[in-house]
Amino acid sequence: MAKLYFRYGAMGSSKSANILMVRYNYEERGQYAVLLKPRTDNRDGQREIKSRMGLAAPAEYVDNFLKEISKSWSETDTEYRYQGKKVDAILIDEAQFLSAEEVDTLSDIVDFYEIPVLCYGLRTDFLNHLFPGSKRLMEIADVIEEVPTVCWCGKRAQCNTRYADGKIVREGAQIMLGSNESYVALCRKHYKEGKLWK
Repeated sequence: MAKLYFRYGAMGSSKSANILMVRYNYEERGQYAVLLKPRTDNRDGQREIKSRMGLAAPAEYVDNFLKEISKSWSETDTEYRYQGKKVDAILIDEAQFLSAEEVDTLSDIVDFYEIPVLCYGLRTDFLNHLFPGSKRLMEIADVIEEVPTVCWCGKRAQCNTRYADGKIVREGAQIMLGSNESYVALCRKHYKEGKLWK
């Protein structure tokens, strides 16, 4: 039975590397896993998912994929094909940037086409507030799993901490794309204390 998965983790928890490894596992078994990302995520360029450790693969945009799927859905179909191939799984990186409506459509794919959908992303922003896509996934996903990482102190890191000039930023727009130059994962205690490093 197909399921909707939400695998979340703080920045630097290897979510992108994980999704690329999952895709490889499907391909190694001769199955087609569609790799997708929201259009908002343009940090590593268009139509590519890239991990911090150097793994990369081409990806499609979620909105394009969902438009295509809505055109071809029919009650008589027993399988869904994309780009001429039978879809065995759908893998989405940076799922926090999905809209609630997109998450609901992905759940329809799970429920009516029996295709597993695996979403990887952040749960919360730099103020520890849920992103819209993450909120909806927390509400309706069949399986919710944390991809763990650690703070500089060795404890579980759960806070995506934005910083500038060596200090934690505590106000601003929810979405500001960046990597190690702008964000660090901290445990809740060190986030509260404002301690970015030892």
